[in-house]
Amino acid sequence: MCTWFSLAFAQDRVESTDTTNRLLQQVEVQGFRTPSNIAGTQPSQRLERSDMENLGYSSVADAVRRFAGTNVRDYGGLGGMKTVSVRNLGAHHTAVSYDGITISNTQAGQIDIGRFSLDNVASLTFTIGSDDNIMLSARHRASAGILNIETERPDMDGEKDYALRLRVRGGSFGQIMPSFRYSQRLGSNTCASVEGSYQHGDGNYPFLLVNGINKTHEKRINSDIDAWTGEANLYHTFADHSKISAKASWFYSNRGLPGAVILYNPISRERLWDEDFFAQTLYQRQLSERWQLEARLKYSHSWNRYVDTDVKYQNGRQVDTNRQNEYYASATVGWSPLEYFQVSLAEDVSVNTLRTNVNIEPNPVRFTSLTALTAYFNPERFKLIGTLLGTYSSEHLASGNSPEDRRRLSPTISASYQLLENHALYVRAMMKSTFRMPTFNDLYYLRFGNTGLRPERAQEWNVGLTWNQPLFSRKGFLALTADAYYNNVRDKIVAFPSTYVWKMANFGKVNIKGIDFTLAGEAPLSQNMSLHLTAAYTIQKAIDITEPGSQYYKNQLPYTPRHFGNGSLLLHTPWVNLGYSIVACGQRYSMGLNLPQYQIHSYQEHTITASREFHISHCLLRLQATLQNLTNEQYEIIKYYPMPGRTWMVSATVEI
Repeated sequence: MCTWFSLAFAQDRVESTDTTNRLLQQVEVQGFRTPSNIAGTQPSQRLERSDMENLGYSSVADAVRRFAGTNVRDYGGLGGMKTVSVRNLGAHHTAVSYDGITISNTQAGQIDIGRFSLDNVASLTFTIGSDDNIMLSARHRASAGILNIETERPDMDGEKDYALRLRVRGGSFGQIMPSFRYSQRLGSNTCASVEGSYQHGDGNYPFLLVNGINKTHEKRINSDIDAWTGEANLYHTFADHSKISAKASWFYSNRGLPGAVILYNPISRERLWDEDFFAQTLYQRQLSERWQLEARLKYSHSWNRYVDTDVKYQNGRQVDTNRQNEYYASATVGWSPLEYFQVSLAEDVSVNTLRTNVNIEPNPVRFTSLTALTAYFNPERFKLIGTLLGTYSSEHLASGNSPEDRRRLSPTISASYQLLENHALYVRAMMKSTFRMPTFNDLYYLRFGNTGLRPERAQEWNVGLTWNQPLFSRKGFLALTADAYYNNVRDKIVAFPSTYVWKMANFGKVNIKGIDFTLAGEAPLSQNMSLHLTAAYTIQKAIDITEPGSQYYKNQLPYTPRHFGNGSLLLHTPWVNLGYSIVACGQRYSMGLNLPQYQIHSYQEHTITASREFHISHCLLRLQATLQNLTNEQYEIIKYYPMPGRTWMVSATVEI
């Protein structure tokens, strides 16, 4: 955003004609603000840009792994897909929001967060449920959890009309990533920015292949990537103090898809070309003292081409091409009749299309309407938020039978209470009902599709206790949260064997229980030195209860560890900033049967980083070096997809 400063003055009434100027003695006022994740009714965690940089996180996926309650699936390699799931409800139930507007993929239903760079990210916020902000769109209310990516906005002082940042990063396995960002003030109330980046990597990292008692040293192949990103932003504030922001973003990549390494066969010839473009705008206006408005528009287009070369295909080659378009409009009106009571009504409308060369080309068109009525009640120490979400969806096909229209009401209620008047000690509770629509792949893909699928239903329950305390004369703090949760999923969409072929069907039932713990603290060591600490730990039991008596009954879900945790230490000094972080994951199973042959071993990944800033004339130079997987541990997140061992990364950033 463009930054303007205003000064406010106050004085006591004095009966005197003396007009001599007097310099008043400076007074420093210190206060302590309770973080929103402590006072909020629903669990929320946040990472700021400075923390992500100083701890050496290399990507959005790497940073998201540090949040309690997340399950990030990483298929390895620079080009491998990376998705995030809220408390094991599945990636389809998790919304990814980019600068306040959600990203969609109606074909597959899940977002690859590996495509997002951290170069222009200002903060990451992960919320289980939805935010307490009543002005959210209906789409934000419709998901079990939200990963909100906020990008940087121009922040220039009064004497400066532009800002330029140049960065280059390089590291193991042929990685090179240059980027730039240029911001310009176009007027007193208008700013603009443009940015771009390029990523190249060979991805041919070594790994240890274990097959029974035999071990061989291999190299990952077909894991290369070339990716380009460009983005332009415009921000303007009108005379009536309303604001508008507009964004156009483009992404293109050509990557190899590293396949599963089974037995002694590491060969993969799969390639993926994908292109994504979207343009979006957000308008915010305070209509009166009691009324406010937010409106959103978005158009997005995505194209991908998948090629697999193999003798199993009729012509020795399989080529799939897909094109998606989305037209999206949203408006939220907020009303505040009382100081402690607010109401909002959000309406979202979207049209999604898919064109593909696969199968009989049904070319589906989906119309979706989401309506969310939200009430916010906040008298003194008590906070209560309730939402009723109505969904209507209709589809039309160029060929074949269209599925029936879908209608559903989904309630959400959450509350928090401050237990002690002068202390940040809160208890909170949440109940949220959500569902996920069948994707185009679920409905129409080859012979697997089933147009009779029902939406997959999920129920979330959460009870938590949060505490925050200032330390060391309010220059430090300690914050703790503990949340116990219970989730269940009904009508889970799974591939189920039919008479002759597999079909998508509503078959699965899942129960998920767990506890999330988080800790954050800051302690001043001296006037110019401080220590920051964060930690998160999850213990969970996620079991299949679909069919009592079956061999899968009450088995832990695939890729779901019972124990998962992470921690970080960050030391700020006048000379260098030092960071250390660890991610630890317990054993898991790759299949629904919890047998030894399907077990995936536990792992720990350690990262250390060092950075230093230099002020040279009007420039800021920042140098950083990071060593990831310090112990060179061989591990897998997805079975047969080995992760890289020890890797290094160095970067240089110049800001003018």
